[in-house]
Amino acid sequence: MDKNTILNAIKKVREISKKRNFQQTFDLVISLKNFQIKKNESRIDNFITLPHGRGKKLRICALVDQVMAKKATDFDKVIVKEQFNEYKNKNEMRKLASEYDFFVAQANLMGPIATTFGRVFGPRGKMPNPKAGCVVPPEIELKPVYEKLQRTVRMTTKGEPSIKVPVGTETMKDEAIVENILAIYNNLLSLLPEEKNNINKVIIKLTMSQGVII
Repeated sequence: MDKNTILNAIKKVREISKKRNFQQTFDLVISLKNFQIKKNESRIDNFITLPHGRGKKLRICALVDQVMAKKATDFDKVIVKEQFNEYKNKNEMRKLASEYDFFVAQANLMGPIATTFGRVFGPRGKMPNPKAGCVVPPEIELKPVYEKLQRTVRMTTKGEPSIKVPVGTETMKDEAIVENILAIYNNLLSLLPEEKNNINKVIIKLTMSQGVII
């Protein structure tokens, strides 16, 4: 994709979008062709670090032991192993899953984490995912993990031949959104068997706006 073409599409989206009383997100929607997947299957499931982040702060929770909790001072919430049994109620776990974008787990605690939270986190795609760097060894420093996740998005087909990925917010500069889009597009091409021949349509839109084809 050409940078100027993407830039013009972003400008067009801004022109046609009505002002809202909340900050809208720019979403990139890519539909695929000649790319068959079964119902409820995700042939593409990848995490990408955006060069300019998502334009908003993400909330991240750490699931760790008492020792590692001391390294998690940047996290928005820390749940230590001794507190896991406090989350037996499904409604409490659903609320927890909805409040946080990522959960980072200490690797040697994945067993009790899966036992305690898996039945609720799993179906919602909130289990700590190694692909995103969310399953970490006890000796690692957690601040870089937290900072990287602030710029991370998930790209998945979710059982249908298309992906939808946030690439920024309306307060970000157009040039930064362009570079985020290119990062996602180029990563996707590397995962497709026929690369550009598997791309049907690329659309950019704001949360409440119509889409513009790039």
